[in-house]
Amino acid sequence: MKLASYHVNGEDTFGAIVGDGVVTLGGSKGRWRTLRDALAANALGEIKAAIAGKAPDHKLAQVTFLPLIPNPEKILCVGINYRDHAAETGRDTMSNPQIFLRLVNTLVGHAGEMIRPKVSTHFDFEGELTVVIGKGGRHIKESDALSHVAGYTCFVDGSVRDWQKHAVTSGKNFIGTGPLGPWMVTTDEIPDPSRLTLMTRLNGQEMQRSGTDMLIYSIPRIIAYVSTFTPLAPGDVIATGTPAGVGHGRNPPVWMKAGDVLEVEITGIGVLRSRIVDEK
Repeated sequence: MKLASYHVNGEDTFGAIVGDGVVTLGGSKGRWRTLRDALAANALGEIKAAIAGKAPDHKLAQVTFLPLIPNPEKILCVGINYRDHAAETGRDTMSNPQIFLRLVNTLVGHAGEMIRPKVSTHFDFEGELTVVIGKGGRHIKESDALSHVAGYTCFVDGSVRDWQKHAVTSGKNFIGTGPLGPWMVTTDEIPDPSRLTLMTRLNGQEMQRSGTDMLIYSIPRIIAYVSTFTPLAPGDVIATGTPAGVGHGRNPPVWMKAGDVLEVEITGIGVLRSRIVDEK
């Protein structure tokens, strides 16, 4: 099952992808206003039953995609989680996942605009497989971790590299730099997230390609680690890191500019597409 958040008929809502359209489930007339609300209600089984045999009420082309979870409580990101990316950045791998946080106002929906900030031209891409938490918890065991996952999606960890030298927080938290989507694929369709392939394309040219089995820290390890220092909640987003091929690791560096089109594709999920614009 694929679930997306979007704007249609004057309101923000969410629904299920059916063919080339959506079956709307949320909004002011829905049982759950947002996808995060539905996850908190443990409603995925109920949603699957509700959409059985339903025809779409809108075509995908008629909706404006929102970030998959427009209002997550937490956006957690793992840095340096592929060995080839560690090598291209000259970084050593650590004994534990390196976690940083993103702000909600960095998120962007599918087919939306990534904003290159006016204070920098060093705007880089990082395509990532991302986890959406369905069942919250604290001190989650690695052996139980995947049972806390609702599904998987794509993410771009848009990075302002010169500001990242000031601090990770500043370089990773410029507004409108984190596309999330296009939709979430539930775990019944992806029972093993380590068997996917991630690709990032800039203006049609492939820049990154890796199997997700190349993660240094597995998804269960990440969930267990994070839940040790903070309780996870339904709708929390965990980006698992990026492989080699980022712009600043190239010679010469490749920076995104206005007019560029960035795509992150993950097998079994789909393609997250963004247009690059300059900050006004």
